[in-house]
Amino acid sequence: MRPTSPNSDQRTTRQFETRHSRRARTKLVERLKRKGIRNQAVLDALETVPRHLFLDPEQLDNAYVDTALPIGHAQTISQPFVVALMSEMLLTATKKNQRVLEIGTGCGYQTAILSHLFDRVYSVERILSLLQRAEKNLELLSINNATLQHGDGTTGWPGQETFDAIIVTAASDNLPQPLLALLEADTCLIAPIGVPGHQQLTTLRNQNGLISSETTEAVRFVPLLSGTSD
Repeated sequence: MRPTSPNSDQRTTRQFETRHSRRARTKLVERLKRKGIRNQAVLDALETVPRHLFLDPEQLDNAYVDTALPIGHAQTISQPFVVALMSEMLLTATKKNQRVLEIGTGCGYQTAILSHLFDRVYSVERILSLLQRAEKNLELLSINNATLQHGDGTTGWPGQETFDAIIVTAASDNLPQPLLALLEADTCLIAPIGVPGHQQLTTLRNQNGLISSETTEAVRFVPLLSGTSD
C-alpha cells in the first residue's frame, strides 16, 4: 500500500470540509437538540468547531456520527453528545465562565469547544504526542485563548491557579486529592466517576467548605492515569 503523505491528509481534510462538514455539523446539532441539549452557546460551539479536523483521514466518514472514535495511544475523542452534555453541565453549575481547567486534552476537540464558552482554557495532557497534535489542531482554527501543558493531570495545574470550572475527561473511581483541592468556593468540577462499566457524570461543588456531588448520565471513558509519556 502506498503511504499517505501529510499534504495528502490535509487535502483530504479540506475536501471533506467543502463537501460535507458544514451540513453535517448542522445535522449533528439537530440530533443533540433531540437528545436534550438546550444551551444555545453549547449548540453554537458544536456547530462551529469542525470535528473532522481532529481525526485521522480514515475516520472522516464517521466524524459527525454521535460516537467516540480512536485517536491513538488507547485514547478516544469523546462522543459529541457527551462533549455537549459536559459543557452544558459546566455552564449550568458555574457562576462565572472566565477560567476553565481541562484534565485530558486528547486531540483538542473538547478544548476547542470550551474555547467558545470560557474566556480562558487551561488544559493538561499526559501524552506528549497527543498534546502536540492538539496544539496544531487549535492553531489551525486560530484558537488563541487556550493554554496547553504537558504534565500529570492528576496533580492539577502547575502553579495551582484558581479556576471557575474544572472538567475531567477520563474516569476514576475516586478523584485524586489534588483535583479536589482545586474546588474552592463557587468552583464546580465535572468528571466521570466510577469503575469501568459503572461510570456516571458527576458534578462536584464546594458549598461552605463541604463537597457536594450530583450524578447524572451513565458514560464510558478511558481511565484517568498518573504520570506522563511521549
